[in-house]
Amino acid sequence: MRYDLVVERLAALPGELPAPAASLVPVLRGGGPARLPAAPPAGGSGRAAAVLVLVYPDENGVARVVLTERATRQGHHSGEVSFPGGKAEPADPDLVATALREATEEVGLDPARVGLRVIGFLERFWIPVSDFEVTPVLALADHRPVLVPAPDEVARIVEPPLSAFLPDSSIEIVERTVRDWPLRYGEYRVDGLSVWGATARILSQLGAIVEPRSGPTDRRDGSRKT
Repeated sequence: MRYDLVVERLAALPGELPAPAASLVPVLRGGGPARLPAAPPAGGSGRAAAVLVLVYPDENGVARVVLTERATRQGHHSGEVSFPGGKAEPADPDLVATALREATEEVGLDPARVGLRVIGFLERFWIPVSDFEVTPVLALADHRPVLVPAPDEVARIVEPPLSAFLPDSSIEIVERTVRDWPLRYGEYRVDGLSVWGATARILSQLGAIVEPRSGPTDRRDGSRKT
């Protein structure tokens, strides 16, 4: 998908954001509630966090996004694929500042050098296992950034084309046990990595905004168990 087309379609975000593909929402297999809880108990709020959803052109004018493979270490999201981002710090004036600070720390992003401009927010997600309420900060850049992973936080930077997450993109259904939870969920495959959970839902919502159409194709015949 051409970057100039993406810029045109993101000129005004819809008042009501489209829902991500339903198959990307993890569900419990056998017994228990049909889906994992979508909000903190008793109407509470999780710990504030933000991620940067940055769209930019490559050398051929193709729209791409920045994702990271988290370094393997102690923590709930070790080794997973995510956007640059993290928890809000007291010194952050707002969640935009949180997302930009984290992207600078994790992948060496220079917002001024790439002509970055924030255009809005995507749907917030609560992550039960870590109790983070994550705000996706959507931004465009005029130029492809020069990115360097922070070795203590990022194992690898991946820059897939935005077209990999449009509504007709393939979603593979996976069954696996995560922290004693028997789950079934959809994932995108990117450079040999599994993109699932909140990251996949954010990408799906972004894809639905830039190219609204019928729902994605779930590769249920290719389901696998891990």
